[in-house]
Amino acid sequence: MESSGQANSPTEPRTWPARSGYVALAMFSALGAALSIFSSCSTVTRTVVEPLHIEGATFAGNHSCTDCHAAITRKFHASPHARVFVRSPGEATENSCESCHGPASKHVQTGGQGRDKFIINPGKAADACFRCHVGTHTEFRLPHHHPVIEGQMNCVQCHDPHGHDIMKPAGGLAMAQLNQSCAPCHRDQARPFVFEHEAMREGCIVCHNPHGAVHDKLLVQRDANLCLKCHAQTQGAPGSLFIGKIDHAAFVRQGTCWSAGCHSAVHGSNINPKLQY
Repeated sequence: MESSGQANSPTEPRTWPARSGYVALAMFSALGAALSIFSSCSTVTRTVVEPLHIEGATFAGNHSCTDCHAAITRKFHASPHARVFVRSPGEATENSCESCHGPASKHVQTGGQGRDKFIINPGKAADACFRCHVGTHTEFRLPHHHPVIEGQMNCVQCHDPHGHDIMKPAGGLAMAQLNQSCAPCHRDQARPFVFEHEAMREGCIVCHNPHGAVHDKLLVQRDANLCLKCHAQTQGAPGSLFIGKIDHAAFVRQGTCWSAGCHSAVHGSNINPKLQY
């Protein structure tokens, strides 16, 4: 018995350091893999977005734009787009304007002539915007979307690329309403109502995806589920669906809240407080 105890005693303490060593090695390997992933995302050396190209033109810098476009450059420093610039070898000047409009040396040399040839205008073609806004470009490929890729609309109609708030169109009022971006085209839906739909206070994007959606009318969700996100229902008897004090189970089976002959005035009404007409 003593011999067996002596044989086991030296082996037992040796197994624990070996196991702990494997655990430590696995932990360091996992940490190293995680650090490599984060490092690769934040310190890429390859070209992430290819700069816009104009044949024979070079970057002239933002100072070249100030003489002719003073009204734009005066407010452009407050825009998020002002922080976007092309870093090219031997180029030390700020060129955030040319990040969206392309190298402007020939545009400057010709005194602004040949606008369609020597400068890129994202207001006419959205390709310059899609180089950075890849996710938005994908949304415009969904079945229902605003006709931007078809050339019937452009990004500048809804966004001010030079202003401090790029989510609103240029030339808006200082105290602009929340839905100003949509109101110029969708006047009937964005006008004031006696009985308003409270969702309009939060903006059109509560119910609609302005770039594109799988569902008709750019809705973020189909059928009555869109309304039930805000209009909470209470549990009752099996098969019932109470919203407020009214059982809506039979109404919901007839279709969506706005197409079942009930709340057809979804944006607001001047007559009915329940937006039924």
